[in-house]
Amino acid sequence: MTTYVYGIAHLGRGPLPENLTGIGDPPLPVRLVTHDDLAAVVSDCPERLRPKRRDLLAHQNVVTEVGRRAPLLPMRFGSLSDSDDRVRDVLDEHADRYREQLARLSGRVEYNIKAVHREDAVLHLVLAENTGLRSLAAANQADGGGSYEQRLRFGELVAQGVREREGRDAELVREALAPLAERERTGPENSGCFLNVSYLIEEAAARRLLDEVRRLEKTHPQLELTVHGPLPPYSFVE
Repeated sequence: MTTYVYGIAHLGRGPLPENLTGIGDPPLPVRLVTHDDLAAVVSDCPERLRPKRRDLLAHQNVVTEVGRRAPLLPMRFGSLSDSDDRVRDVLDEHADRYREQLARLSGRVEYNIKAVHREDAVLHLVLAENTGLRSLAAANQADGGGSYEQRLRFGELVAQGVREREGRDAELVREALAPLAERERTGPENSGCFLNVSYLIEEAAARRLLDEVRRLEKTHPQLELTVHGPLPPYSFVE
């Protein structure tokens, strides 16, 4: 049976809560594979591992519970090894690198920020900033709504204006939030938002980041910012 790996931790005062279980149906018990002061948090792996909601949440729960007790390098869902012995060999082989990363991430959490536009507000802003668009809208209205080609052209210009505004507002958000964090990492493109970015931040400093998010939304009503966190620092594990 293969070994499923949730993360790598400092042993410290014992990072495993009592009776902690992980993925699987029924949930499989979680254990430690140790090497000196390092421990891999593992369980057996089900024969057929699939990214089902139950197992995704179980993985997240193990990482969160262990991370509350000890510095942890979280692994992404689906991290497997051939055996506990192979996991122990990897801990030995990369021990110095793991210790360095654990020290760097100790007391830090990840916050993910996604930005979208409030449609009515951004359209109003785009029109307010572009006299040409306002003139074209007025001409179309005076012409009974304009021809199909005129309406199509107007729509294309508005869409272009919104895209340009997305770029400017993405920079606006990043310039405001990046100074409050130790590190920044851009996430994968997401069709549902124009900005997907994660920040590594000290737990004690998180309030400043959340306050700045609220300030941005208040002073820039076209912005809708979704905050996910505090999270284990997945995006900052090398």
